[in-house]
Amino acid sequence: MDDRLIVIVGYDSAELLDISCVSTSLAMANGLGEPAVPYRVTVVSPGGNPITCGAGLTLLSRQPLERLTGPLDTLVVSGGLGHERAAADQRLVSHVRRLASESRRVASLCTGASVLAAAGLLDGRRATTHWRYARELAARYPAVTVDPDPIYVRDGNVATAAGITSALDLTLAFIEEDHGPDLARQVARNLVTYLQRPGNQAQMSLFTAAPPPRNEVVRELVAYVTSHPEHDLGASALAVRAGVTPRHLTRLFLEHLGQTPGRFVRQARTEAAAQLLATTALPVGRVAARCGFGSAETLRLAFTRQYGVSPSHYRATQAGRRY
Repeated sequence: MDDRLIVIVGYDSAELLDISCVSTSLAMANGLGEPAVPYRVTVVSPGGNPITCGAGLTLLSRQPLERLTGPLDTLVVSGGLGHERAAADQRLVSHVRRLASESRRVASLCTGASVLAAAGLLDGRRATTHWRYARELAARYPAVTVDPDPIYVRDGNVATAAGITSALDLTLAFIEEDHGPDLARQVARNLVTYLQRPGNQAQMSLFTAAPPPRNEVVRELVAYVTSHPEHDLGASALAVRAGVTPRHLTRLFLEHLGQTPGRFVRQARTEAAAQLLATTALPVGRVAARCGFGSAETLRLAFTRQYGVSPSHYRATQAGRRY
């Protein structure tokens, strides 16, 4: 193999930053590392038309999407304001599906996940997208397990990155996978960026990800749960505190938070544990107790389920982070 052909698919109102995060990082990897198998990046579009990006700048396509043939190393679909039209374009989607079958690795950036989902490439897989569009993606494509938390997700040979600059994190992960951690670190340093945020890092903190719920009962319970994770937060206890039945409490949480009280409590406790692990030296057992987990093992199971890594691994990679 003389080079690694990386194809980035753009379309009308694609996000320029999605595209440039990938192209700039890979070009920098070529220049810094002089790898034996360098990257060759090309940008394609339907009909080979210029890509008028969401920011108003125009990007020239190197060739028509329809004329491109494999094999490819990596197929990358950009996100952007035009993602819904792109996902509804059956011709574009069919060519993405065709090229994916000829690619070693497939990826989407931000809302580009909707194009992969429309092509059936995310069916039965775990995937992410920009947190603002996650619920919409999950509703439209029920065969996809949408996780709105991580900055990127790898499921087999398919990767999905979350909001916009997470394209940079995913590209650095690709460089490390292809050429080793030293080159990935060199690229990160030259980009003056964080030295590779792990994919399991949350897009946004649970405490700032969304405005307070409009419903007064839910709003007060959310504040109570997030500030008292060590208390009894079972559905019955929360219902008594709110003066409603457990059944009505569940209805309120589903309507205003999109999840059951139990799931919200687990997420809040795990997020609180992540904060303590990253910002304190407390033993894992004490972190578990302070966050309402019965034991360090219970915390480990919940943490692994939500973040994909153990508490100790998370602490090792996130030590010093401030929320």
